[in-house]
Amino acid sequence: MKLPTAAAVTLLALNTGIATAFSPSPPSFTAQSRSALNAVTKKDSYEITVLPGDGIGPEIMTVTQDVLSALTKRCGFELKMTEALIGGAAIDAVNDPFPEESLQQCLSGDSVLLSCIGGYKWDTNPRELRPESGLLKMRKSMGLFANLRPAKVLDQLIDASTLKREVVEGVDVMVVRELTGDVYFGSPKGIDVIDGQRVGYNNMIYSESEILRIARVAGDVASKRGGKLCSIDKANVLDVSQLWRDVVTETITKEFPDVELSHMYVDNAAMQLIRWPKQFDVMVTGNIFGDILSDEASMLVGSLGMLPSASIGESGPGVFEPCHGSAPDIAGEDKANPLALILSAAMMLKYDLDREEEADILERAVEAVLDQGLRTADIKQENDGCTLVGCIEMGKAVAAVVSTVDSAVEV
Repeated sequence: MKLPTAAAVTLLALNTGIATAFSPSPPSFTAQSRSALNAVTKKDSYEITVLPGDGIGPEIMTVTQDVLSALTKRCGFELKMTEALIGGAAIDAVNDPFPEESLQQCLSGDSVLLSCIGGYKWDTNPRELRPESGLLKMRKSMGLFANLRPAKVLDQLIDASTLKREVVEGVDVMVVRELTGDVYFGSPKGIDVIDGQRVGYNNMIYSESEILRIARVAGDVASKRGGKLCSIDKANVLDVSQLWRDVVTETITKEFPDVELSHMYVDNAAMQLIRWPKQFDVMVTGNIFGDILSDEASMLVGSLGMLPSASIGESGPGVFEPCHGSAPDIAGEDKANPLALILSAAMMLKYDLDREEEADILERAVEAVLDQGLRTADIKQENDGCTLVGCIEMGKAVAAVVSTVDSAVEV
């Protein structure tokens, strides 16, 4: 391969289509825009779009809706839930991983609750007809530029982690990941034949406004937690990371002077998350680095089946989903862990619906059920003295506790 030829092709694409590398970009974040911890005004009734998705998705969604029903009955408000298609289920039904009808349904409501998407069945489809393409389309179309993924080690599950107790005990990390830019969305991209062989290329690219808005979200989150923010980049070799570091530094220094900001190269961060995770409070990073590090952070907890996430934009509804995949190998067998989706619903209540007390009730109910010794297969340890239960039984236990557990949130 003659590198100058390939470079010329890429340069030509950049020169003729530089605007597409940054588009479609939502308006830049302003102080008046919604931040990570703002929600719709509290009200008596909410419109929620539910996306059951694929694999174990429908069964954990059913269980979570039952838990939410117990919560709303106790607390005296209403969640009107409307189902829509995404992922493989949407491909099978309408040959589109995220049809326009689903997008409009999501945009018209107060929030979106998503189970999971994907499966072996669609792995060989053309890229535009894969479930993951629907997820990317949803994020871009809804302007969901910020992903919040907490990794909190619960006392009841310390031994489920593969790391030593003294390493993970007390870990409570929030990874803030930019979600709609970077190499996943940058242009030009593709696979071309150049000098007789295939050449694949993507463009790792960020605009200043894209970095600014995610820095503001991260600063907001850090200011409401432990006050420490670590920005992750690869500024020693990547120009895009140097811009990232410059903008994050300027933004946090000027707008969040009480937040302690540090920087770390991504390779070191990957090591430090395993070596000494308790040094981190909030981490902020770009799309591809965040994709990797948030999964790594999740395993500190011991199982993806316990971890929720939130994807939010500057306005409109957010999307709340568990970190785990669709697990098609156990779909329909009542073996799935519904707790991550239940905790995602708690994040929805807190961040989108202005229902912090009710969110706390859900979180406390999950911990209470774990205190009772109930475990699904993914968090069950050999000789731990706990009871193995299925998805349905775990959901029933949480719903029962929701009706009685107290909240620690003052109202």
